[in-house]
Amino acid sequence: MFSKIQKILTSVALIKQIAVGLVIGIIIAVFFPSVIPVVKIFGDLFVKALKGVAPVLVFFLVMNAMSQKKESESGSIKPVVELYILGTFCASIVGVVMSFLFPTRLMLQVAPDTKLAPPSGIVQVLHNLILSIVDNPVTALMNANYIGILAWAIILGIALRRASHGSTSTWLQDFSQAITIVVSWVIHFAPLGIMGLVADSVGTAGVSALVGYAHLLGVLIVSYLLVALVMNPLIVFCKTRKNPYPLVWATLRESAVYAFFTRSSAANIPVNLTLCKRLRLNPDLFTISIPLGSTINMAGASITISVLALAAAYTLNIPVDLPTAFLLCIVSSLGACGTSGVAGGSLLLIPVACASFGISNDLSMQVVGVGFIISVLEDACETALNSSSDVLFTATAEFAERRKKGTLRAEDMRPRDIVEN
Repeated sequence: MFSKIQKILTSVALIKQIAVGLVIGIIIAVFFPSVIPVVKIFGDLFVKALKGVAPVLVFFLVMNAMSQKKESESGSIKPVVELYILGTFCASIVGVVMSFLFPTRLMLQVAPDTKLAPPSGIVQVLHNLILSIVDNPVTALMNANYIGILAWAIILGIALRRASHGSTSTWLQDFSQAITIVVSWVIHFAPLGIMGLVADSVGTAGVSALVGYAHLLGVLIVSYLLVALVMNPLIVFCKTRKNPYPLVWATLRESAVYAFFTRSSAANIPVNLTLCKRLRLNPDLFTISIPLGSTINMAGASITISVLALAAAYTLNIPVDLPTAFLLCIVSSLGACGTSGVAGGSLLLIPVACASFGISNDLSMQVVGVGFIISVLEDACETALNSSSDVLFTATAEFAERRKKGTLRAEDMRPRDIVEN
């Protein structure tokens, strides 16, 4: 019986299951309010599971990424990596600016005895940041100190590069994959968890909770579009001095569309490799940069992390000045590079950014739950931006080198079949 149910569930896309859970949660809140305390348990379990697995996920994924990095990777693909980092950072700035212009407030359950510790300014933020970095790694994991977890993961990952790359490397990689699998199991519980979260939110705050979700989703999607249609083309133009939009439209049409439906940058790698061939790029470059981009080029993730972290700050009436917002851009960019490859992986990095504002793990995980509620569209759009940018920046780096040599032509920035047609 269980195997049949499992077979049915695995045959239905998770995005569809989440949509069904969202609708059922609204129906329960509107028509069957007496059932809310029962389904609320699923939402609490989902958030609790995320709280349990997220610290371990961040620690081992980042540590493994740092330990696996080879010195030779800084050679020919260095310009691509620089564009990846620049694009991710600029995207976080767009997300922060949009949040300042259109602030979002969420419905969070704040216990009466909860003591918030909002920073008074950038000096206190930096002070808290430094203290969090030097925290005991075991204590950081136990207390979900994500800044400390991130710092220790980077430090240990760099140190492990000097270790034997036999058993140590294999063990870390296997453990990171195991943690990712565990996260995927937790995320597959999302439909029931979202049903409980939505039922409780709508039942408590009414339809106004849905308006807040729609506003948040609107800010995110507009931010993704601004990066894809304005920020990224500007970066391409500065590097190539050519009209960027033929290349931009090609990557959006032939990479972003596929990524929108697969919701996985890793699954979209074959599509991106094919597009690189049609752009006549150097295979020695793109066969490395495209898989690398699927893990560290996370413009969409940096937007998601920064926007939701600021939404939590606004909800809790925590003041955010410009220096603190700039620091948030840096933290969001670094956190985005450690995003898990599973659907909704960027949401698990939100507590890293929330920690900058002194927001507790309990509250930040409620924000993660909100992220999963809107992930029906949010994660698809985020992945589309992430994956299409992999090809865009790989091509831009090579075209910039051709421009320096005087061999770049305008038609080079179109895939082969478009030129031939």
